Amino acid sequence: MRIFQNSGIYASYKVRLADLTKNCSTFKGSRDIFLNDRFGACHFLKPILDGSPNSFFTNGDDRISQGYWAREQGMPKASSLEDILLAQIEDHRTEIFYNLDPMRYGSNFVKKLPGCVAHTVAWRAAPSPGADFSSYSVVVCNFPSIIKGYQDRGWNSAYLSPAHDSIMDSYAINTQRPIDVLFVGGYTRHHRQRASILEMVSMLTDDHKIVYMLDSSRLTKLAESTAGKFLPLKSHRRPINIQKVSSGPVFGLELYRALSKARIVLNGAIDMAGNERGNMRCFEAMGCGALMVGDHGVYPQGMIPGKNFLGYKDPNDVVSTIQNALASPERAQEIARNGFNMIRTEYDKNIQWKQFQEIVEGL
Repeated sequence: MRIFQNSGIYASYKVRLADLTKNCSTFKGSRDIFLNDRFGACHFLKPILDGSPNSFFTNGDDRISQGYWAREQGMPKASSLEDILLAQIEDHRTEIFYNLDPMRYGSNFVKKLPGCVAHTVAWRAAPSPGADFSSYSVVVCNFPSIIKGYQDRGWNSAYLSPAHDSIMDSYAINTQRPIDVLFVGGYTRHHRQRASILEMVSMLTDDHKIVYMLDSSRLTKLAESTAGKFLPLKSHRRPINIQKVSSGPVFGLELYRALSKARIVLNGAIDMAGNERGNMRCFEAMGCGALMVGDHGVYPQGMIPGKNFLGYKDPNDVVSTIQNALASPERAQEIARNGFNMIRTEYDKNIQWKQFQEIVEGL
């Protein structure tokens, strides 16, 4: 099976990636640096991470690295990202195209694929009003309600889960965890439940080390600057308690390191899939050996509240849940170990790859 996996990168991550690749001027070099930094690795299939000769990986929205490939192949400088991606797929003689970025490369792109491509798979784990994935052979994710939504639109859809990145194992064994509670992610007042939770937990700073690593918008940065305090940007300012414990976002191996220094990782879902849970932080927090504290809901197989993570009902409940866990370190460590062991066994990369193969074979 000649598998081609396409992904994309967050705008906030591009700063880190640019620094990592500043001395690189080849496609393979920049791609290998990216893969070694593990950004999004839970989604990357085993042959990609193993460097299988039948596999090919790229970030189809990375103009710099894609430009390297186009230059190396003698393509015109004005080639679009779509043209480069199509040329890569044809050059690779791809049989299975697995796309993690279908909002950029939707059905219109699929219709242009060369004849060597037998099947197309799209990952999309969020409601996508207005999107068209109808030309894909199958759309996959790990949220049953979203899968049903795709099926209701007449699209073939199947369940596929992220998987444990074994590189996390070396971070999970860390016993020096100076951060009591860590949250990594985005903050916006529009996600009211998460915003309330973050504000409540930030008030624990008198007795505990609370750290938020937040991805903030330009307006938020401006609103919280010295000059911004005199501008009408109040709605973009985060509460003072949150500002005091916040720093910038982390990605890739920096994220792994941050998670490995935390006793508790706070996970607050947003209103995306109703009562269903299973966002990336579940796999990353437990995979790096931290005790995950997440909101109640229907979690994926094996994720059991009270056994391998702790659940909370509302902003008031999350504070007592965290305080009780910090007051009982041995019990908290036991639950964290259970979470790590569960993730690395039930969500092994071999299992993910087998599930992917079964989905493709059933097309």
